[in-house]
Amino acid sequence: MKLSTQGQHAIMAMLALAIHDDEGAVRLGDLATQQGISLSYLEQIFARLRSEGLVEGIRGPGGGYRLSRHADEITLADIILAAEDEPALERRPRHNTDALGQHLVQQMWADLSGQFQRFMEDITLESLMDGHKLPRKSYQMGETASLIAHMFPARELRTNMMHQMAM
Repeated sequence: MKLSTQGQHAIMAMLALAIHDDEGAVRLGDLATQQGISLSYLEQIFARLRSEGLVEGIRGPGGGYRLSRHADEITLADIILAAEDEPALERRPRHNTDALGQHLVQQMWADLSGQFQRFMEDITLESLMDGHKLPRKSYQMGETASLIAHMFPARELRTNMMHQMAM
């Protein structure tokens, strides 16, 4: 599971808007320069963010974009779902559905995606500005992690242990 470059740029841009919220609207040209990306690419991202109601455009002198809600009301999940073509929160592996064990892999992926989404729903722009604090929830090894551990055992560790026992 990987956050796309588009999602990363959207999060960085939204964080910049949150940081400069009390200074007024931020110009996309300035954001594009700061992030080292093209203005047209950033405009595409902001069109999606605007259509999802996360930002609002301000016209005229001193215009640009600003958050449409307070930073503590916008989560990383909101941004990712708005900005990405195929959000990491919704991606599924593409394999032959008739393959042996495929239903287990699909269930594992659904569980992982759900956990990733809940984690991202707990992180707001405000919490990122407050020293990059992670959500207060503690994420413990649960069913999904246990399933992964059983499906993909650590071979290197077993090999090293067997080698040490033989000595």
